[in-house]
Parts: sequence; C-alpha cells; structure tokens
Amino acid sequence: MQIAGLVEGYREHIVAAHKQPLFLLLVGFITSFVLIRVSVRMIRAQVRWWPGNITPGGLHIHHMVFGVGFLLVAGIGVFATNGGHPWIDWFGLIFGIGCGLVLDEFALILHLEDVYWSAQGRKSVDAVILGILLTALLLTGYVPLGVVPGQSDAGSGRWGLVVVISINALMSVVALFKGKLWTGLLGIMVPGLSWIGAIRLARPSSPWARWRYAERPRRRARALRREHLLHARADRARTWVFDLIAGAPDKVPAHHAATHRMAEAMAARATAHLGGTPAARGEQAPERGADQRRRTVQAGRARSYRPRGPRRRNP
Repeated sequence: MQIAGLVEGYREHIVAAHKQPLFLLLVGFITSFVLIRVSVRMIRAQVRWWPGNITPGGLHIHHMVFGVGFLLVAGIGVFATNGGHPWIDWFGLIFGIGCGLVLDEFALILHLEDVYWSAQGRKSVDAVILGILLTALLLTGYVPLGVVPGQSDAGSGRWGLVVVISINALMSVVALFKGKLWTGLLGIMVPGLSWIGAIRLARPSSPWARWRYAERPRRRARALRREHLLHARADRARTWVFDLIAGAPDKVPAHHAATHRMAEAMAARATAHLGGTPAARGEQAPERGADQRRRTVQAGRARSYRPRGPRRRNP
C-alpha cells in the first residue's frame, strides 16, 4: 500500500505537474555527486581493488572533464529534439549528472589549481549543496518570492510585485556583502530570509565590515563577539558535516613543496643580505652562496620535522 501511495503521489505531483525532467535532474545531480565522492575517497584511501584515477599517458583527467561532456550532450540534445518527450526526461538526467561532476570540482575552476583535498576545496561542497537546495526548492513548488507567473499581471498588483522583487533583490545583495552567503542566496527563493541577513550584523571578514565598521569600533567589537560565540560554533558544525560528506582536507606537512620553496626563498634573501654582492665575495662566491643556501634549507627541513633533543653541556 505504501509503494502504491508513493507511485500515485509521484504521478500526481511530478508527472502531472510536468516536473519529471527537473526531478530526474535532481536525481542525477545527487547520484553523481555521491558516487564521485565515494570514488575519490576510495582512491584517497588507496584501496587496491578500486579502479583509481584515469591517467592515459600519465595525464590525470579530472571528472570535471566528463561533467562538461554530459552538460554539452544534454544541452545540445534538448535543442536538437525541441524539448519533446521522452527525450527531455533523459536529457534532464544527463544534465544533472554533469552538474554533479562539474560542481564537485568547482574550487579547481575557481582557483585554477588542484585544491580538491585542501581547505579551499570546500567551496566545491558549498556549490553542490547550494545547487541541490535550489533545485529541490524549485521542484517542491517554490519560485522566487513565491510568485506564480500570471497571478498579478494588471493594475497596482503588477507594480507592487515589481517593488517587492526589487526590495528583496536589494536585501539579498546586502546580505551577500555582509558575508551571509546562504542567507543571501536562499533569500532569493524564500521570502523574508534575506531581509534577516541584511538587518543583522555583518561578519568581520566581509566587505561590509571593512567598509562600514572601520570607524565604528563598538559595532566591530560586537561583530567579533558574535563571530566567536555564534558563527564559530556553526562553522565547526558545518565543518564536521562536510568532513562526513566529502572527507577531511589534507593538512600541509612541514616538508610540503610550498614549504620548501618558502625556505629556499628565505635562505636566498638571507644570503644576499649577509654576503653582500658577488663581486665583493670574489670568484667563488656564487658556489659558496649556493652551498650556504643548500645548508640553510637542509637545516630548516631538519628542524621542521625532527624532534630536538636536550642540549648537552660541554664539561
């Protein structure tokens, strides 16, 4: 009976309401994101029986490339078939799969660098969750401001609708400038949500705080206290949830390549400052300088991850 009720509800609320392409898009979106996250976590754990990365000729092909292919096939297919049934349902599913694969590497597109397992890679999870929420809101019947097209088309109702949409859009922009990303974006769909984010204090690291709180120390102090008490806890909870969903980011070790480059640059500056010009040091100065930089970098690496024992006193 429950299965029959679900089937009947699906036919009534999805098929009869012409929302099946959007529903299949959401299914493909969620499914592709979950499967690709399972795959990359298996690869990260170095599971032997898992296929692993696709590296023809040593070139690592990111799954974003396949996502772009899915998006192109779905978009071109809809235009080629004029959006007719049942093609639009299949293309909706393919488009959702492409969305999941591309947005899972949104941070790579944003930074133009492979930051998948770093802290910057969390932007991909934000983009995926936001996309899923907006699609789900559209599927459940929410439209921006809850307005149904054609409901208020004449007279004062049309101008009132324009005013409300304009004010809500302004509040969403203010909320985004105040660092309330989720409140500002979801406030476009849910009436009144962005108004709350626009009225409340801005986050200390937001553009609004840099512009408006620089000459208001009391308001900035209140924003810092609220960030410490409220947002810090919320960020820790969000980090825990994201670690559960997508895996914890890597911690940069002391012998990381970026650490080596920084140590070498510092050693070069120190050598140039202490040794003077090459002419003042003679002909062998470049070799001595290079050898000195090498010893400095090696000493820095040794201090980075070798425990320092107790000092011995000379008798």
